Amino acid sequence: MNIPYKPLLPETVQPIIIIGASGIVKDAHLPAYEMAGFSVFGITNRTISKAYDLAKQFKIEHVFENVAEAVKNAPKNAVYDITVLPDQYIEILEQLPDGAAVLIQKPMGNDLAQAREIVAVCERKNLVAAINFQLRFASFVSAARYMINQGIIGELYDLEFKVTVNTPWELFPLIKEHPRLEILFHSVHYIDCIRSFLGNPNSVMAKTAKHPLKKLSSSRSTIILDYGESMHVVINTNHDHHFGPKHEESYIKWEGTKGAIKAKMGLLMNYPDGLPDVFEYALPVKEGENEYEWTKVQLESSWFPEAFIGAMSNLMRFKEGSDKILSASVQDVLGTMKVVEACYKSSNAGGVSLNEL
Repeated sequence: MNIPYKPLLPETVQPIIIIGASGIVKDAHLPAYEMAGFSVFGITNRTISKAYDLAKQFKIEHVFENVAEAVKNAPKNAVYDITVLPDQYIEILEQLPDGAAVLIQKPMGNDLAQAREIVAVCERKNLVAAINFQLRFASFVSAARYMINQGIIGELYDLEFKVTVNTPWELFPLIKEHPRLEILFHSVHYIDCIRSFLGNPNSVMAKTAKHPLKKLSSSRSTIILDYGESMHVVINTNHDHHFGPKHEESYIKWEGTKGAIKAKMGLLMNYPDGLPDVFEYALPVKEGENEYEWTKVQLESSWFPEAFIGAMSNLMRFKEGSDKILSASVQDVLGTMKVVEACYKSSNAGGVSLNEL
């Protein structure tokens, strides 16, 4: 079976200005843009030495002292790539030229109120703005989306994310102390990906938990998204499985009335080196019979860094008019942030107490 999964690239050259020089820029943004042949015009960062380091490593011609200088010297058709923490988004967005294209790092704010402020600024300035939810563009997600849209596995009725890994949070010192760690900075990817398939849920049930020996606000979550009586959608994450790789898990599974798809997300296992992804689908051996055969498909790219090509490419293609839909527009992602807020509200409220019965 031929499964198209690679992103279409823009037809025009749109120089990128990167605002921020964190590890994710070094490990994902810049390698992805290099692979795609995108033109990176310049970079800026509060700690300017980091910007110079990345400029030297990736042969970026211009390093700017601040956002204002970057905007002043930017080409008219520049695309801005904001890669800092949510607290800085609004301040930066206010400095961008009206009508500019901008890709903003996830999540879209620390909470729903801040997310709404971000959307309001983008709309007031008429920005072509998207959030960098790259999982939507990962090869295994794009391949699954194609198969589901073509009806190959029938009507989707079950969607599961399962992550049982040992996550080295010390690699993310800027978010490690955040009061909303697990759902806002990790499971938000899965929430957003689910919404890209199914839209907004009717309601949300969630519980996020701490580890007794770790100084983290949360590191494990269970989230159930209600899409009606026939659809089962669940996210289960456990970042504290430090008992070796034997029973680690990291996958997305889609089940339909005609077949199933399972994608192993190798990146999250043995992070940051990761393991190979595995993409498989099950279809009947003979039509109408209840015997299934699993088939592996070798996909050439993964989540990091290749999916970052898809996120930026969609923004560029939408700006130039070759894509009709901006997949992760700030307006659409507001739905993701509503689900995140509902998760925390549900977790804080707790379930039904037996004392009430």
